[in-house]
Amino acid sequence: MARIRRIEDDEVFDAAERVVIRMGMAGLSIDAVAKEAGISKARVLYDFKSKAALLEALIDRRLNADRRHTREAVEASSDTAHPELFGRIEAARPAFGHADRVIMLAVNAALSSRAELRNRFREWSREDLDAVVGNCCRSRAALMAYLALLGFYCTELFDFHRWDQAERLRILDEIQTVFLSFPEPA
Repeated sequence: MARIRRIEDDEVFDAAERVVIRMGMAGLSIDAVAKEAGISKARVLYDFKSKAALLEALIDRRLNADRRHTREAVEASSDTAHPELFGRIEAARPAFGHADRVIMLAVNAALSSRAELRNRFREWSREDLDAVVGNCCRSRAALMAYLALLGFYCTELFDFHRWDQAERLRILDEIQTVFLSFPEPA
Protein backbone atom coordinates (compact mmCIF):
# COMPACT_ATOMS: atom_id res chain seq x y z
CA MET A 1 0.00 0.00 0.00
CA ALA A 2 1.37 3.42 -0.93
CA ARG A 3 2.17 5.81 1.86
CA ILE A 4 0.16 9.05 1.82
CA ARG A 5 2.46 12.04 1.47
CA ARG A 6 1.96 14.63 4.20
CA ILE A 7 1.91 18.12 2.73
CA GLU A 8 2.52 21.08 4.99
CA ASP A 9 0.80 24.42 4.45
CA ASP A 10 4.20 26.02 3.87
CA GLU A 11 4.70 23.76 0.84
CA VAL A 12 1.37 24.92 -0.58
CA PHE A 13 2.25 28.56 0.16
CA ASP A 14 5.67 28.14 -1.44
CA ALA A 15 3.98 26.68 -4.50
CA ALA A 16 1.47 29.55 -4.58
CA GLU A 17 4.30 32.08 -4.40
CA ARG A 18 6.14 30.33 -7.24
CA VAL A 19 2.96 30.48 -9.34
CA VAL A 20 2.57 34.20 -8.61
CA ILE A 21 6.22 34.88 -9.43
CA ARG A 22 5.99 33.00 -12.70
CA MET A 23 2.45 33.91 -13.82
CA GLY A 24 1.34 36.92 -11.77
CA MET A 25 -1.80 37.14 -9.68
CA ALA A 26 -3.94 36.36 -12.74
CA GLY A 27 -2.23 32.97 -12.97
CA LEU A 28 -2.93 32.07 -9.35
CA SER A 29 -5.51 29.29 -9.28
CA ILE A 30 -6.20 26.23 -7.17
CA ASP A 31 -5.25 24.07 -10.17
CA ALA A 32 -1.95 25.88 -10.75
CA VAL A 33 -0.98 25.69 -7.08
CA ALA A 34 -1.89 22.00 -6.81
CA LYS A 35 0.13 21.21 -9.91
CA GLU A 36 3.09 23.27 -8.66
CA ALA A 37 2.98 21.56 -5.25
CA GLY A 38 2.53 18.11 -6.79
CA ILE A 39 -0.72 17.46 -4.93
CA SER A 40 -4.35 17.09 -5.85
CA LYS A 41 -6.68 20.02 -6.39
CA ALA A 42 -8.98 18.42 -3.80
CA ARG A 43 -6.20 18.64 -1.19
CA VAL A 44 -5.75 22.38 -1.80
CA LEU A 45 -9.52 22.95 -1.77
CA TYR A 46 -9.89 20.92 1.43
CA ASP A 47 -7.45 23.20 3.25
CA PHE A 48 -8.24 26.55 1.64
CA LYS A 49 -11.80 26.22 0.23
CA SER A 50 -11.23 28.79 -2.57
CA LYS A 51 -8.65 30.86 -4.41
CA ALA A 52 -9.67 33.84 -2.24
CA ALA A 53 -9.04 31.86 0.96
CA LEU A 54 -5.67 30.69 -0.35
CA LEU A 55 -4.73 34.27 -1.21
CA GLU A 56 -5.81 35.49 2.23
CA ALA A 57 -3.76 32.74 3.90
CA LEU A 58 -0.77 33.57 1.71
CA ILE A 59 -1.01 37.25 2.69
CA ASP A 60 -1.37 36.30 6.35
CA ARG A 61 1.77 34.19 6.00
CA ARG A 62 3.68 37.17 4.59
CA LEU A 63 2.35 39.56 7.25
CA ASN A 64 3.14 37.12 10.07
CA ALA A 65 6.66 36.59 8.72
CA ASP A 66 7.10 40.36 8.64
CA ARG A 67 5.82 40.64 12.22
CA ARG A 68 8.29 37.97 13.41
CA HIS A 69 11.18 39.58 11.54
CA THR A 70 10.28 43.00 12.94
CA ARG A 71 9.90 41.66 16.49
CA GLU A 72 13.37 40.08 16.31
CA ALA A 73 14.88 43.31 14.95
CA VAL A 74 13.15 45.39 17.65
CA GLU A 75 14.46 43.06 20.37
CA ALA A 76 17.97 43.33 18.90
CA SER A 77 17.63 47.14 18.94
CA SER A 78 16.60 47.38 22.58
CA ASP A 79 19.60 49.57 23.44
CA THR A 80 18.83 52.25 20.83
CA ALA A 81 17.11 55.61 21.15
CA HIS A 82 13.86 54.12 19.81
CA PRO A 83 13.85 50.30 19.55
CA GLU A 84 10.53 50.07 17.66
CA LEU A 85 11.67 52.49 14.96
CA PHE A 86 15.34 51.56 14.83
CA GLY A 87 14.47 47.86 14.77
CA ARG A 88 12.31 48.42 11.71
CA ILE A 89 15.12 50.36 10.08
CA GLU A 90 17.53 47.50 10.81
CA ALA A 91 15.03 45.02 9.39
CA ALA A 92 15.06 47.01 6.13
CA ARG A 93 18.84 46.81 5.65
CA PRO A 94 18.90 43.62 3.53
CA ALA A 95 17.77 44.44 -0.01
CA PHE A 96 14.46 43.04 -1.22
CA GLY A 97 14.70 40.17 -3.63
CA HIS A 98 12.96 39.71 -6.95
CA ALA A 99 10.37 37.39 -5.40
CA ASP A 100 9.49 39.96 -2.72
CA ARG A 101 8.89 42.62 -5.37
CA VAL A 102 6.83 40.41 -7.65
CA ILE A 103 4.68 39.09 -4.82
CA MET A 104 4.10 42.58 -3.40
CA LEU A 105 3.04 43.90 -6.81
CA ALA A 106 0.68 40.94 -7.23
CA VAL A 107 -0.75 41.38 -3.75
CA ASN A 108 -1.23 45.08 -4.42
CA ALA A 109 -3.22 44.20 -7.54
CA ALA A 110 -5.43 41.90 -5.46
CA LEU A 111 -5.96 44.64 -2.87
CA SER A 112 -7.61 46.85 -5.46
CA SER A 113 -10.62 44.57 -5.65
CA ARG A 114 -10.71 42.91 -2.23
CA ALA A 115 -11.83 45.01 0.74
CA GLU A 116 -11.09 42.24 3.26
CA LEU A 117 -7.48 42.12 2.07
CA ARG A 118 -7.16 45.90 2.30
CA ASN A 119 -8.49 45.64 5.84
CA ARG A 120 -5.76 43.12 6.73
CA PHE A 121 -3.12 45.55 5.50
CA ARG A 122 -4.81 48.46 7.29
CA GLU A 123 -4.72 46.45 10.52
CA TRP A 124 -1.03 45.57 10.00
CA SER A 125 -0.27 49.21 9.21
CA ARG A 126 -2.18 50.49 12.25
CA GLU A 127 -0.37 48.03 14.55
CA ASP A 128 2.99 49.00 13.08
CA LEU A 129 2.30 52.73 13.35
CA ASP A 130 1.00 52.40 16.90
CA ALA A 131 4.12 50.48 17.90
CA VAL A 132 6.41 53.18 16.52
CA VAL A 133 4.50 56.33 17.41
CA GLY A 134 2.10 55.25 20.17
CA ASN A 135 4.11 55.52 23.39
CA CYS A 136 7.03 57.53 22.11
CA CYS A 137 7.99 60.72 23.91
CA ARG A 138 9.10 62.15 20.53
CA SER A 139 6.00 61.09 18.63
CA ARG A 140 6.25 63.67 15.82
CA ALA A 141 9.88 62.75 15.14
CA ALA A 142 8.96 59.05 15.19
CA LEU A 143 6.08 59.67 12.78
CA MET A 144 8.26 61.58 10.30
CA ALA A 145 10.99 58.92 10.38
CA TYR A 146 8.43 56.14 10.06
CA LEU A 147 6.84 57.81 7.04
CA ALA A 148 10.29 58.18 5.46
CA LEU A 149 10.90 54.47 6.09
CA LEU A 150 7.55 53.52 4.53
CA GLY A 151 8.32 55.65 1.50
CA PHE A 152 11.66 53.90 1.17
CA TYR A 153 9.98 50.48 1.49
CA CYS A 154 7.30 51.27 -1.08
CA THR A 155 9.75 52.77 -3.56
CA GLU A 156 11.79 49.57 -3.45
CA LEU A 157 9.01 46.99 -3.10
CA PHE A 158 6.99 48.45 -5.96
CA ASP A 159 10.21 48.53 -7.98
CA PHE A 160 9.99 52.26 -8.71
CA HIS A 161 13.70 52.60 -7.98
CA ARG A 162 16.59 50.45 -6.80
CA TRP A 163 19.53 51.82 -4.91
CA ASP A 164 22.85 50.06 -4.64
CA GLN A 165 23.48 48.58 -1.19
CA ALA A 166 25.81 51.36 -0.04
CA GLU A 167 23.20 54.01 -0.86
CA ARG A 168 20.42 51.93 0.75
CA LEU A 169 22.38 51.79 4.00
CA ARG A 170 23.14 55.51 3.85
CA ILE A 171 19.42 56.29 3.38
CA LEU A 172 18.47 54.08 6.32
CA ASP A 173 21.09 55.78 8.51
CA GLU A 174 19.65 59.14 7.47
CA ILE A 175 16.14 57.99 8.41
CA GLN A 176 17.50 57.34 11.91
CA THR A 177 18.91 60.88 11.82
CA VAL A 178 15.44 62.20 10.95
CA PHE A 179 14.22 60.84 14.27
CA LEU A 180 17.24 61.98 16.26
CA SER A 181 17.32 65.53 14.88
CA PHE A 182 13.67 66.32 14.20
CA PRO A 183 12.51 69.30 16.26
CA GLU A 184 9.58 68.48 18.47
CA PRO A 185 6.82 71.11 18.65
CA ALA A 186 6.75 73.14 21.82
